[in-house]
Amino acid sequence: MILLDRRCSLSFCRKHIQLIESSGLQAEPSSSEQDGSVSLDDLDREVYGILGIPIDAVGLEEVVRRIGSALRSDEPYLISTPNLNFLVTAQTDAAFRESLLMSDLCPVDGVPIVWISRLMGIPIKGRVAGSDIFDRLKSGPQGSVKVFLFGGPQGVAETAGRVLNGQSSAVSCVGSLFPGFGSVEEMSSDEIIEAVNASGARFLVASLGAQKGQSWLRTNHHRLRIPVRSHLGAAINFQAGLLKRAPLIVRKSGFEWLWRIKEEPYLWRRYLHDGSVLLRLMLSRALPLALAPMLRRFGAKEQRRLSVSMCPTSDRAPTILLAGDGVAETVGEAVPSLREGIRQATELTIDLAQLKSIDARFLGLLLMVRKSILQKGGRLVFANSSRRIQRAVRLHGFGFLLDSDAHHAVAKTRVLRREDDEQVASPANFQVSR
Repeated sequence: MILLDRRCSLSFCRKHIQLIESSGLQAEPSSSEQDGSVSLDDLDREVYGILGIPIDAVGLEEVVRRIGSALRSDEPYLISTPNLNFLVTAQTDAAFRESLLMSDLCPVDGVPIVWISRLMGIPIKGRVAGSDIFDRLKSGPQGSVKVFLFGGPQGVAETAGRVLNGQSSAVSCVGSLFPGFGSVEEMSSDEIIEAVNASGARFLVASLGAQKGQSWLRTNHHRLRIPVRSHLGAAINFQAGLLKRAPLIVRKSGFEWLWRIKEEPYLWRRYLHDGSVLLRLMLSRALPLALAPMLRRFGAKEQRRLSVSMCPTSDRAPTILLAGDGVAETVGEAVPSLREGIRQATELTIDLAQLKSIDARFLGLLLMVRKSILQKGGRLVFANSSRRIQRAVRLHGFGFLLDSDAHHAVAKTRVLRREDDEQVASPANFQVSR
């Protein structure tokens, strides 16, 4: 192994950069090499909107499979692992929430989110902790995953790199960097980004604290050339041996947070705050959302249907009209028209005037439509939602979707209805799910 130290002085702190040349073998990446496990289209993801954040209904093996495919591509692939602190922070920090909404994969890392999901009848397969992802990647062919470790306490990433390279595992560390304790802007200097990119890594693991880490990854999304990137929290500390991870039985029972307090006593304040917010969210949102399906079971059973039509307008910005039930059972019927709307235009309006109901799965689909449009530099508008739909959307934590450009959307869709009333009513323009 060859060790190269580079030192650079910046105004806010001393930087220590290490680039490590590893003997691990790595297949040359190919932008054309694709695996069916990673969707070329976000609308293929099984995403649920849970109290304001997106959650992918995937297990550990599926996450590892998607990462394996993303490692063979040169496209940016951002993984976020929401836990309770992510959920709580997203309630008040719009920029942080946006980092989750624009992520390419969001497996759930927090047991409380799993509990909430099950209470609401959402088929989340279980917790997928960032540290579990890292450990599972180590079981592949030796040296096949080249990682760069960014952040953590001073010297810890360097130690973690040495430990990883001393093991016979799939993960080899090709570089580490301690960026100090400056702002996101200071950590985004050309010198730092160039050092990270020069490492030749395929997986960037950041550890800066949730808010700063997500912000740094989003700020440098298009500057970083490492395809797979994620903020994995304490994973670097665990790999370095600085912290001892809870025994498996403690993790499975949902009490890892108590173990973490034992290891890091200062965390009790954060857990107390997050727990109080969780209690409020459970009582004010999760329980009402969980009771609604139960109450429906006592009523008359109705067939859930969704009609979808796409209407072009004079300014070539299409409007998609949804009528009926926007629920998990009708997602498949909505996807073709939504995908076509994304393909045709950078500005899209979704008219909700005739939508009768909406659930977490359908909201997850709409979040993926929003992500696809924003990635094109466009704009998505939700228009003419009834009070019932507005209440449901806000109860799920996605009221911000209804707030932007509402006046523009209302005016536009009223004109559209007058011009295209007969066309909208035509059976040829509708798809019905049963």
